[in-house]
Amino acid sequence: MDTFARETLIRITGRSTYTDKTGRKWQPNDFVLSALLETRDWKNEPMVLIFVGRLIEQLGLDKTQRRFSFAQLAGSAELLRIANEARGRKRAEEPLDRVQQEALSVSDRLAMLSNVMNGSAFLIIPAPRNETDPWTEPSEFSRYYTEAQFAPLQTQLQTLVTAYTQGDGFNFSRAAIQLRKGLRELSPAIYPQDPQLRLEYFYNHFEGFYRAIWCYGIALVILIVAHLRKRGRTLRNIGVAVAIVGLAFQASGIVMRCMIAGRPPVTNMYESIIWVSFAVLFFGMIFFARYRALVYLLAALPVALIALLLVHQMPIAMPSSIDPLVPVLRDNFWLTIHVLTITLSYAAFALAMGFGHILLWRYVRNPTAASADAPMHFWLYRVLQLGVLLLAAGTILGGVWANYSWGRFWGWDPKETWALIALLCYILTLHGRLAGWWTEFGLVVASVVCFLAVLMAWYGVNFVLGKGLHSYGFGIGGETYVATFVVADLLFVVFTIWRYRASKRTVVVAGDVVPG
Repeated sequence: MDTFARETLIRITGRSTYTDKTGRKWQPNDFVLSALLETRDWKNEPMVLIFVGRLIEQLGLDKTQRRFSFAQLAGSAELLRIANEARGRKRAEEPLDRVQQEALSVSDRLAMLSNVMNGSAFLIIPAPRNETDPWTEPSEFSRYYTEAQFAPLQTQLQTLVTAYTQGDGFNFSRAAIQLRKGLRELSPAIYPQDPQLRLEYFYNHFEGFYRAIWCYGIALVILIVAHLRKRGRTLRNIGVAVAIVGLAFQASGIVMRCMIAGRPPVTNMYESIIWVSFAVLFFGMIFFARYRALVYLLAALPVALIALLLVHQMPIAMPSSIDPLVPVLRDNFWLTIHVLTITLSYAAFALAMGFGHILLWRYVRNPTAASADAPMHFWLYRVLQLGVLLLAAGTILGGVWANYSWGRFWGWDPKETWALIALLCYILTLHGRLAGWWTEFGLVVASVVCFLAVLMAWYGVNFVLGKGLHSYGFGIGGETYVATFVVADLLFVVFTIWRYRASKRTVVVAGDVVPG
């Protein structure tokens, strides 16, 4: 119930809590119980999120708002028309524009809120024998059980309802415990055991990823100060320790998520970003321990911090729900081997991208000094080698899994194609540096620019193209953030190249006028 309430409120409002028109702040559990028992007029509460502004305009609603009431939207003939048109196009396997996609999402939010209010979403009665059989709501208990079997639970439910409406916290908690025991006795083979329930509840409220965000931010500030002071050894040790604490928080969140789901945490965009951001800092720690170079942590921390902030601020585009696996992913061996290898390569390239930005900034400030720093370029080269090794292995393993699941090793699916493009970009980068086609500065530029191919393979195929056999990873949202990052990054690279070439011309001119 705790998980259901949190995910429902986020799905409807885009937030983990809701503040109503009177200023009262509603927690998820309180909201779903109030909606079920009709202790408030939720139909006229402006809480249903519309993410796309163009849909708000098309529906003739107030453009200064992003949330509207169930009554407003459920009675909109235009929303019904757009949603029906979108469903028709979807059945015909035709592409949908953003307005149509959002209309379907809004319809789903309205259906969810309606199901909460009418009670059909409260599937708390377990099936008697098979895990694959659907659970039911209390009013449909006769699907599986007799009246004699369900009678004790009916009493417990009524006690729970009475205690909630009277604001009696003690009796509510006691009735909830008794209800849980009764449901388990009804179906002991299916109903989760207390340790499982406690683990999931603890995961929901521990918020390990949120704690990691604070640790990474504090560690980054401390390490930047230590780097600028040059001799701040104590500060450096403190910063590294705080980063390790943040890494431990994030690792604990990932481990708990794996235990709850029974699989690796890499089956949707939220999970892959959580995992990749962890791996970025983990790789940074390994390289820091190997080369004693603080720059690895200075490159890894911003990447991990931005990634975690991104998923924390975009719960609609990247929902954190733990969903059942689609059939093609129900092989934990290949899921673990292939997907983890691919995402670890993304982490290595993300670390190289962060490293490259630090070097580009140094080239902007002092191109001559940056060019002369051979260790920095060597360390960047090592990270790129690791990424190429992992991406090549992951791509080959993906082909083996595709042959096992789909009957062909390679089919030029968009996901496969862009993974190959990214691999070729980085192979060309390393080979070109080894062959002398470009200087160390070219390697630095490539470490940043080539990451755009990874971004396309990772995000673009699922959220922009939305085509291919990897449909289980598709989603919408975040395009503005990603496009802004890409444009700003390319402008920064162009400026750095101009600055570097200008410094080279200055050196040549100065050399021409020096006597002898």
